[in-house]
Amino acid sequence: MPTTHPPAVATLREVGLRDGLQSVSTIVGTADKCRWVDAAHAAGMREIEVGSMVPARLLPQLADTEAVLQHALQLPGLVASVLVPNLKGAERALAAGAHAMIVPLSASHAHSLANLRKTPDEVVAEVARIRAARDASGSRTIIEGGVGTAFGCTLQGEVSEAEVLRLLQALLDAGADRVSLADTVGHADPAMVSRLFDKAVHRVGDRLRYAHFHDTRGMGLANAYAAWQAGVRGFDACLGGIGGCPHAPGASGNVATEDLAYMLERMGAQTGTQVPALLQLRRQLQQWLPNEPLHGSLWRAGVIRPHAGPMPDTATACL
Repeated sequence: MPTTHPPAVATLREVGLRDGLQSVSTIVGTADKCRWVDAAHAAGMREIEVGSMVPARLLPQLADTEAVLQHALQLPGLVASVLVPNLKGAERALAAGAHAMIVPLSASHAHSLANLRKTPDEVVAEVARIRAARDASGSRTIIEGGVGTAFGCTLQGEVSEAEVLRLLQALLDAGADRVSLADTVGHADPAMVSRLFDKAVHRVGDRLRYAHFHDTRGMGLANAYAAWQAGVRGFDACLGGIGGCPHAPGASGNVATEDLAYMLERMGAQTGTQVPALLQLRRQLQQWLPNEPLHGSLWRAGVIRPHAGPMPDTATACL
């Protein structure tokens, strides 16, 4: 008998509530953010980054992160994470009971200083302090080190693969439980992704948990596929393709959650999501962000339905 293998499982982490909203001027109310979390959970999303532990004066769009987090923590089976730029943010995340906290580190020295006012190695040292605080508190909150600008930077230009790999290992050595790689400014192409992720998986194995791609130049889904082929099974995405980085010029548009979920499901992967429900949530998001452009492709054409028979004879020919 032929050998059968179970279908591969892909984990999608919705980051629109943080990465998406931090880059738009519209402030979505707390109640609507909680509705977003509820609808994403109902659509099958089981990992959501609900906000960022930064001062409200810096990102007023995310000033209610603790409130949204407390709501998310009530939903069964949902892993609720937050971004923390430093020890103070991590202490807030620990006090609030976040399941995971992502510490951003830029492989670009120039972007690191612009974004966090720290060098990459100073961020690594901060991760060690966060790990000590986490352990002292008795918390089980996961610490993830996220290496951004891994494929290049609009401020610095080229970022070497060797430096990216060094920083991945340094984060783990400092106490991070896992790591991720991000194409913060959309510089990557599938060949670059295959090369770097192959090396990263060889270097740190399954502790490389997530890939984060922007669709700035239309290669987001192709890059996600290349990472999938390299063995990565976790992906960040933003509903409606919103997002970017305020301190990285040109860092527009994340991979759209609904597009990525649809692609993976079509490939036979199990994401646990209901794509039509995600499209419905996207329509709701447009109402919450009436003056902000949304992105993506699936919403225009819709999902492919089972074949319903031949086209009428009156149909025009198309190539």
